[in-house]
Amino acid sequence: MTLPGVLSELAEVLPELDVVVIDDGSTDRTSDVARANGAVALRLPFNLGIGGALRTGFRYAVDSGYDAAVQFDADGQHDPTMVPRLLEALEVADMVIGSRFASETSYEVGRTRRRAMKVLQLTIRLLSGRSFSDTSSGFRAFNRPVLEYFATSYPSEYMESVEALLAANYEGFRIAEVPVQMHQRAGGSPSAVRLKLLYHYVRVIFTMLTRAQLRPAHVVGDSDASSISDPEPDSESER
Repeated sequence: MTLPGVLSELAEVLPELDVVVIDDGSTDRTSDVARANGAVALRLPFNLGIGGALRTGFRYAVDSGYDAAVQFDADGQHDPTMVPRLLEALEVADMVIGSRFASETSYEVGRTRRRAMKVLQLTIRLLSGRSFSDTSSGFRAFNRPVLEYFATSYPSEYMESVEALLAANYEGFRIAEVPVQMHQRAGGSPSAVRLKLLYHYVRVIFTMLTRAQLRPAHVVGDSDASSISDPEPDSESER
């Protein structure tokens, strides 16, 4: 289990932030581990999948009065030192995506998955009029209006992050990308592989096309599809 190490690192790097762990019907004492490490644990009675778990987190943030929240994976991929970068970008955006590919990175993606990502990027561009370098990143920050929106409407299926990106664009939210460094997965396994992965990519594309037909897209020009560049390090902590 990678959760203890992730929570320990979060507490060390970002002691001022509240941490909430969504226990999606696990059988490995996730809630106990979370509470033992000072986090709030929200235990679901059975497995809802990532979409349902995230909607639970959004609802908690709204009901608890938070003005902003960061989506952070427990598998060791996300770097706590990147969180302030996402939160800072919320000053000019409603939703911020931490992109693995907006700048040079050592993050490795398999050939098949990379090609599928390119297809999703093209689909998003065709349907929204905007370009994103990392449509499936799960490292994201949200302000209060987006939290309220996703608390009741966040997609429930696998690869929900892509659908959520398109939905947020259609709602007219300001979306920005910032370059971040991510680690390779330290634990667990991918949610889908091979034929199952192909099925999910086809399904999400079909779902996005259906969504586009059901409602007019809020098309935003590339000038509004902000990509916040990687700042030059100006302090010892940023180097």
